[in-house]
Amino acid sequence: MQGIADYDFIRSLGRGNHGEFFLARRPERLPITDEYVVVKVLGGTGEDAFRRATRELKAFAAVRSPHLVTLYDAGQQAGVFYYSMEYLPDGSLASPARPRGLADYHRALACAARAAQALHEAGIVHRDITPSNVLLTENGGKLADLGLAQVLTQGATITGMGALPSVEFTDPALLRGDPATTAVDVWSLGAVLHRFTAGTGLYGGLPVHDPLLTLRTVLSTPPMISDGLPPKVADLVRSCLDEPSARPTAAEFAERLEALA
Repeated sequence: MQGIADYDFIRSLGRGNHGEFFLARRPERLPITDEYVVVKVLGGTGEDAFRRATRELKAFAAVRSPHLVTLYDAGQQAGVFYYSMEYLPDGSLASPARPRGLADYHRALACAARAAQALHEAGIVHRDITPSNVLLTENGGKLADLGLAQVLTQGATITGMGALPSVEFTDPALLRGDPATTAVDVWSLGAVLHRFTAGTGLYGGLPVHDPLLTLRTVLSTPPMISDGLPPKVADLVRSCLDEPSARPTAAEFAERLEALA
């Protein structure tokens, strides 16, 4: 794909929930100074694509947080929906642009947790907090990709999943079809913290080449906290995996992680 509307694409940045991200040159009409932006092109056309697009854009519009990526523009061309946002060249927890210290990663995840708290206070759950969606900045980080964001509605259950590798960071309750709550995001924060601190996931090496076996493994295997984690980090991760009512809020998670950083 070479571009959409007046966005000239440079390269693909990979796929996210229900779409693909592209690095693009900023159109002259955008009132920003950045040379580059990121454009998400949502997959599909028609009513389903429209619902997904409006759900994402409503989630962005409902929240004001310095720790959530900034949305610039949105539109539709030939039935295909897209939106543009700020480009953060430092990469993500999953793929940093340069080596960083562990304290930097802790600060980035704490910032993402504060963005999650802002979503929660607006009645929204992110549902897909993964290392790829925690973007690095010079002094912290930002939370990205609201493709699975869901307004907290009594009795509502999961209606979609992220990419298979994200299953490792998904609260098993969601995979079983339980209603989404703010606690599922806290579970994900703990799983991400475990992954980049210990270097391993809560389930060891998952057979991501086999989707069915991966799901079976996650649903049938209790998460295991690595013995190599520092005690305070292990305690924080353990609290995130507790019963939903006993888990910290996203803001409390951020405060505890910032103290460690």
